[in-house]
Amino acid sequence: MANLFEETRINGMVLANRFVRSATWEGMAGDDGSATAGLIDYIAALARGGIGLIISSHAYVSRDGQAGHWQLGAYGDELVPGLTALAAAVHENNGKIALQLAHAGFFADAKLIGHPPWAVSDIEGIARTPRRELTAEEIGRIVRAFAAGAKRAKEAGFDAVQIHAAHGYLLSQFLSPAFNRRADEYGGNIENRARALREVLGAIRGAVGPDYPVLAKMNGRDYIDNGLGLEDSLQVGRMLAEGGIDAIELSGGVLTGGKLSPSRTRIDSEEKEAYFRQEAKVFREHTGVPLILVGGNRSFQTAERMAAEGAADYISLSRPLIREPGLINRWKSGDLARSACISCNRCFGPAIAGEGISCVAEKEEKTPPVTT
Repeated sequence: MANLFEETRINGMVLANRFVRSATWEGMAGDDGSATAGLIDYIAALARGGIGLIISSHAYVSRDGQAGHWQLGAYGDELVPGLTALAAAVHENNGKIALQLAHAGFFADAKLIGHPPWAVSDIEGIARTPRRELTAEEIGRIVRAFAAGAKRAKEAGFDAVQIHAAHGYLLSQFLSPAFNRRADEYGGNIENRARALREVLGAIRGAVGPDYPVLAKMNGRDYIDNGLGLEDSLQVGRMLAEGGIDAIELSGGVLTGGKLSPSRTRIDSEEKEAYFRQEAKVFREHTGVPLILVGGNRSFQTAERMAAEGAADYISLSRPLIREPGLINRWKSGDLARSACISCNRCFGPAIAGEGISCVAEKEEKTPPVTT
């Protein structure tokens, strides 16, 4: 049985425990994608809270891949000083941090990027506004942008990078039959649909070298009609393993209607936690790659059980750390009460309003009732 507080290594990166902060959009970056003082302070608090590895919010690797306002960027050298300060703040608080690299593709914000978003395939009926299908040449340019983003992350002092190939963003769109109807070498069977992701991994590895940790986040299933299923997803996991990936974070669902589907709320019992556990067991058994499990982890007991059952090597959390940045230190101290997060998803409201992500439920609990 794995000790959740033991020291481990991922391709030389030493982690103090087996807990990971999953990439979470904070809504705190500058309009140009720069790391602001507020974002740096927020991430530093997570490091002080004892999490083994922090994965940054999705950083767009090219301007045409921006998903929304106040999103972290990795598209230009001018962003490196801010990224350097962000990584340094984590290291000053004895933490480790990976930069998640992403391109929104179909889900890019047309108003922010100044033109219709690029799509793997121009499919009628999915989008209400125009999309433009990527050419093979444009795919190659995006692959190179991922590699350049990884090189900037390494230069800035990040301990690792993570390739975002989940939740319906561009690389996830390539993998999904629902989005990928291409007839060229990037469409058709799963080997072709995974080509762009494999090219990104190869380009990043070429940019950062063999001894720098490269992680991936991907779906076990898309949970939509004609989406990526477990059998094809597992084949992708094996391809990533063969390509030299150092760890896989397994998630699920696709952005539809502006939210992640399936939406998981009211996770108020251990039975509702770790809702990708079955896919994770299969991945861990058949890929031989360290597995990071995200999805509804709320209690230390569930985390411990997932490790004991062989579902995961690392336990990833998002919303509980919005509510309680010091959760891991609390558990380590012996206070094993479950996270106070009630999974209401209202934490994203302040971020959408430009105020930065925060726990609305906690604020309400601390606000005294108004008396008349």
